[in-house]
Amino acid sequence: MIKNRHNTIAIIVVILFGVALFYIGTDGFQAFTAETARTNDLLEEQPKFPEVTLEDSKERVYPISDFEGDYLFITFMYTSCTDVCPELEMNMLQVYKQLPEKYIGEDIRFLSISFDPERDDPETLTKYRGYFESDGETWRMARIPDQTELDNLLEEFGVIVIPDDAGNFTHNSAFYLVDPEGYLIDVMDYKEPDKAAERVKTILDQEVGG
Repeated sequence: MIKNRHNTIAIIVVILFGVALFYIGTDGFQAFTAETARTNDLLEEQPKFPEVTLEDSKERVYPISDFEGDYLFITFMYTSCTDVCPELEMNMLQVYKQLPEKYIGEDIRFLSISFDPERDDPETLTKYRGYFESDGETWRMARIPDQTELDNLLEEFGVIVIPDDAGNFTHNSAFYLVDPEGYLIDVMDYKEPDKAAERVKTILDQEVGG
């Protein structure tokens, strides 16, 4: 009897300990995955886009501050990706097409940032953007040549990029919305472009639509 009682108590302690760890690890049951927890942290912190220098598909070089005053709808990708990235960019195109034309290039710009700057040079980015109807102006594809700047940005925005031995990357993907002052204000599911487009349109209507 005593042995069984001890076993029962041990099981209860293990369960309670597991529940406590789950509670802590999921931000009090608000998040059930590490990715959701990371997104929740980003939305709470709203980090500012760090200073970086971009080089786009047209070989133009400029600081991120050139976009100040506009909303930025951002993805992180690399052109050699054969699974997630094509879907990510195609869904970005769906968001682009669903927004009212009056906002495109005036109040919001689209920006796809490569985290493979060594291979994704302007020529490669030019070819890649052609697959997704990116015009290179209102929707630009660019790289950040300085690896330190790139790493800092990825860290600030919670973008996980893990290289393998074959030149590929394991990475998370999302839509990121930055406000005109450069602060990250939303992270959206890239698999739900209709929902993302509606969210962005609502923000633009409220803030600049008049």
